[in-house]
Amino acid sequence: MRHYLGTLSDDELAHILLGGLSYIDFPHHSASMMQAMHERTDFIIDPLPNHLFTRDTSCWVYGGVSLNPMAMPARQRETNHLRAIYRWHPLFAGQDFITYLGAEQRDYDNAMVEGGDVLVIGNGAVLVGMSERTTPQGVEALARSLFAHGQAKEVIAINLPKHRSCMHLDTVMTHMDIDTFSVYPQVMRKDLQSWRLINKGNGDVEVKEADYFLNAIEKALELPQLNIITTGGDSFEAEREQWNDANNVLTVRPGVVIGYEGNVYTNEKYDKAGITVLPIPGDQLGRGRGGARCMSCPIEREGL
Repeated sequence: MRHYLGTLSDDELAHILLGGLSYIDFPHHSASMMQAMHERTDFIIDPLPNHLFTRDTSCWVYGGVSLNPMAMPARQRETNHLRAIYRWHPLFAGQDFITYLGAEQRDYDNAMVEGGDVLVIGNGAVLVGMSERTTPQGVEALARSLFAHGQAKEVIAINLPKHRSCMHLDTVMTHMDIDTFSVYPQVMRKDLQSWRLINKGNGDVEVKEADYFLNAIEKALELPQLNIITTGGDSFEAEREQWNDANNVLTVRPGVVIGYEGNVYTNEKYDKAGITVLPIPGDQLGRGRGGARCMSCPIEREGL
């Protein structure tokens, strides 16, 4: 396999690494039991259909990037591709940037982080959801690395329900303006456990349980009160639009977001609250359970 892949052009290799390779398309044959025990339509290299959700595999937090140890086996190979891009692509090769996690291929055991759970909210603060894909060990490892490199003052961690409908924080809560968040209230309830991880210096992290995550965010951003926009429609419409990523919008500048045009109730609510929505068609993209934010990977941000 390695010899065969080494003979391919860059485009052909990328096509296989992303789209997979089946036995029927593998041009070499041997007496190995391996080939004999598989159907011709079985995959030698599995495809990576979730690779379009680039936010999860690597996420840039202030001056550095986390090459994330992914939770699900179906997505773990994606990180190898991003590791290669950041090491050898002309845009990144030789550049001076920090890598918080994942610089080298290694087993992070249960310390898992996915970028959809990481919100860079400004003022040296980072908001992280502990979903079914991001673990407390992962949050603490990321926080320690952020603090060690002087890139953050505080990490706010929220314990989310472990459901596929809210697989990442940004499917139920997204930063839309300096003081404004989109929130799905059926999940982001006041009784969710949350913690503040604070940099004590010398590699030490102080962990304090917070009474209410919104109050913790207000304190971190030095704001008197947050503006919260809940998912639109009645309870049935809100549940459907949350499932179709109405909360998973991409904020391209404060108060301007990109989202699916089909989420009409939530988009109307955003508009009435002063948020400009740039609508895109996404009835097929959304079937992969991800929105505009999931399909982006900002590598540089202007300060607020």
